[in-house]
Amino acid sequence: MKAIEVEDLSKQYYLGDTMATSLRDWVGNLVKRRRGLVTRNQFWALKDVSFDVSDGETLGIIGNNGAGKSTLLRVLSRITKPNSGSVFINGRVGSLLEVGTGFHDELTGRENIFLNGAILGMRRAEIDAKFDEIVAFSEIERFLDTPVKHYSSGMYMRLAFSVAAHLDPEILIVDEVLAVGDVHFQRKCLGKLDDVARGGRTVLFVSHNMAAVQRLCTSAMLFDRGRLVRIGDVRSTVAAYLGGEARGGFAAAARTGEAQILSADLEDLDGHPLENPSCSDPIVCRIRFVLPHRSPGTRVGIGVLACDGTTLFTTNNADAGMPCPSGPGEFDACVTIPPNTLLAGDFHLALCLWNAGAILDLQEPALSFAVEPGASPLYAERATRKGYVHVDCAWSVAARVDTPAAVLI
Repeated sequence: MKAIEVEDLSKQYYLGDTMATSLRDWVGNLVKRRRGLVTRNQFWALKDVSFDVSDGETLGIIGNNGAGKSTLLRVLSRITKPNSGSVFINGRVGSLLEVGTGFHDELTGRENIFLNGAILGMRRAEIDAKFDEIVAFSEIERFLDTPVKHYSSGMYMRLAFSVAAHLDPEILIVDEVLAVGDVHFQRKCLGKLDDVARGGRTVLFVSHNMAAVQRLCTSAMLFDRGRLVRIGDVRSTVAAYLGGEARGGFAAAARTGEAQILSADLEDLDGHPLENPSCSDPIVCRIRFVLPHRSPGTRVGIGVLACDGTTLFTTNNADAGMPCPSGPGEFDACVTIPPNTLLAGDFHLALCLWNAGAILDLQEPALSFAVEPGASPLYAERATRKGYVHVDCAWSVAARVDTPAAVLI
């Protein structure tokens, strides 16, 4: 049975839309619009999207920023109206599209639990039965009778996720909420999503965390500039997303005013750009980041990913006993992957900035590169190597002392 059916879905926006410009254009260009003339720069956030989601399926939705993922979820949640196409949804939908979606700022946490339950169509008795579980999971019991407008973003997210995950919607829609909040609660969220999926409910999960997508999802679809370009098994879809041209440099699209990774580059030991190193080359990753406020215990790290998104290994400044500045200010970090560590193949680098309380910034993937065999001794005499990394193991080979001499001839 199908939980969701989408056919020829399209949603158009205009660049620079505001209420004032929309009203002015509507009045001034009504005749031109009726004639089908374009008067402003327009783009399709979604274009001719069709797919089905079966009952009990956990579908990962991936793609670059601006690919149309969040717009799709807003349409499925009936927050945004499409320009064309049809959507059929069989069951109650619980949506967590951003922190506190559906909350009323003037109401307390307690009141918002009951409000969200009512929006989902649940009876008071059903909400009462889940109430203690929701509060315990969210860990905000002390502030339960405080208006949520006084909550921090982390508290908001804890309660919003807990409500959406515990009130038993047949379909749960989650958009990148795991990028917010502390590491402890992110693990709880992933565990709860696991439970929800194993319980037979349908889950749509948008994330840039490919490890989480591969852990949670039974299938995945890839969006690019508003179009659905691939749908199928998780591993090959993630590989298609991560693949493509080498990207030896990363730059943030804009400064957010928060702790942030600003840029990263792959270089050789002389500081020259490096996109296709050989196995015998050391690979230097230089990362620039900003801490606008004092943030003790901050760490900066990288994750090396295989072409399908599998994390091969991670490292951070603490591994080398190197403290990270607490800020405020802009800083450079530099990590070198030793030569003959990565075997020939395609790789990606994730960049992360975090402290004990929260992930401050995560870019996955940020950089992509191909490693060539080159003159590495690992590929001497046309040796065939399988796998992704080389570990320098200790070896010894010797004859057994009880082996007859004739056998050794």
